[in-house]
Amino acid sequence: MKEKLTIVKVGGAIVEDEAQLTQLLKDFSAIDGHKVLVHGGGRRATKIATQLGIETKMVDGRRITDAQMLEVVTMVYGGLVNKHVVAMLQAQSVDAVGLTGADGDIIRSVKRPLKNGIDYGFVGDVKKADGEKIAHFIEAGLVPVIAPLTHDGQGDILNTNADTMASETAKALAGLYDVTLIFSFEKKGVLSNPEDDESVIPVITRADFEHYRDDGTISGGMLPKIENALAAVDAGVSQVIITLATAIDGQHGTVIK
Repeated sequence: MKEKLTIVKVGGAIVEDEAQLTQLLKDFSAIDGHKVLVHGGGRRATKIATQLGIETKMVDGRRITDAQMLEVVTMVYGGLVNKHVVAMLQAQSVDAVGLTGADGDIIRSVKRPLKNGIDYGFVGDVKKADGEKIAHFIEAGLVPVIAPLTHDGQGDILNTNADTMASETAKALAGLYDVTLIFSFEKKGVLSNPEDDESVIPVITRADFEHYRDDGTISGGMLPKIENALAAVDAGVSQVIITLATAIDGQHGTVIK
């Protein structure tokens, strides 16, 4: 029987709010068994870029990462946010280790090609995650804290979607552990009515998703999140849950099947 492993992805909005982040990390530290944390940090990157006089350019909610912005996200994700989270977990007696995809070559990407004529710059689409190497940290008693940066094997760091990082990490570890993947954010789950925080859809299958997507119930940034969740399920991840950042015990939110 495989040992249990819980992977929690926490978004940039929670990372930016110290009180919410503190509570989430306290709850994360209480999770039994092996665990991994994957974090975002886009809001902090935008704030720091503004302070440095660097314009943030977005297309359909996705960040254009030119050379200047790449320096910002590398500093913010791999440094400021990642090491802050690691230090806070150490204070909770969690022996955390901060990583990017370049560390140990754990996650490698390819630079995103032009899409509809749009050049996203130094943005990576994950090509391979090395579950065996990530497992070395876990089996050594360490808790990986993974920042949303990868590399291309040619010396370039690439900005990479944190939901994708979490999904690819879960997929890579699914053959070694009984993996539960939790996407935590500001809502109680996937909502049927964005204006009603109580309208949580309890279960979403692939057929449900296609129906909700086509009728507009699910749209915007939730679409790629659920696509990442479904990809993880297809790859053998035991359970995927989208839930509130204060409810990461696996008992709340929307279950993706």
